[in-house]
Amino acid sequence: MSNTPTPHIGAQPGEIAPTVIMAGDPLRAQFMAESYLENPVLFNKVRGMLGYTGTWQGKHVSVMGHGMGIPSIGIYTYELYHFYDVQTIIRIGSAGAYDRDLHLGDLVLAMGACTDSNYGAQFKLPGVFAPIADFGLLRRAAETCDRMGIRYKVGNVLSSDVFYSDNPEGDQWMKMGVLAVEMEASALYMNAARAGRRALVINTISDHILTGEVTTSEQRRTTFTKMMEVALTLV
Repeated sequence: MSNTPTPHIGAQPGEIAPTVIMAGDPLRAQFMAESYLENPVLFNKVRGMLGYTGTWQGKHVSVMGHGMGIPSIGIYTYELYHFYDVQTIIRIGSAGAYDRDLHLGDLVLAMGACTDSNYGAQFKLPGVFAPIADFGLLRRAAETCDRMGIRYKVGNVLSSDVFYSDNPEGDQWMKMGVLAVEMEASALYMNAARAGRRALVINTISDHILTGEVTTSEQRRTTFTKMMEVALTLV
């Protein structure tokens, strides 16, 4: 553990739990920690990327922000897996729906993650890698949604490098059955695969590409609680 604290995480060894639930917005991570965790302790505020460790129903768990986009989540999850011995990372994030059967507030359990990013080139594979979730986490999350009566779909998402695209390509991804677009899942799944660890992405639909429906930043931070509750059952 001589590599800790890292350049981006100020925690000492032992201050981060084996399971970390991550949100793009550090204020969402703070909201979750203060709303759900017992005795949350701040372990990171480097670059404003808040991270807390506490307990939930007696289980040790950490909650932390990861920022926006593949480069940001790529850095934080690499450091958590390789320098803090984290075993499981669950991302809870927002996504834009491509599927007509999805509505605002529905969950998407990302079984796989397509991408337009070049992040995977670093692994120098002789082909195209297909990043996927840990099946055990995925199955348990789906069972939890069924038990709690939460609307959800399981399938592919698109992890895009671009939020404001000069040439939107949603139609092509829709034709291939991709459910929604977000910006981080593929890097998390690649890092988990390379480290031999576990990962799952649970997205809440925050806007709909086809209907134009949207939610506010405040709603995304404080009302997307179903995915938080599902994630906590996986700890």
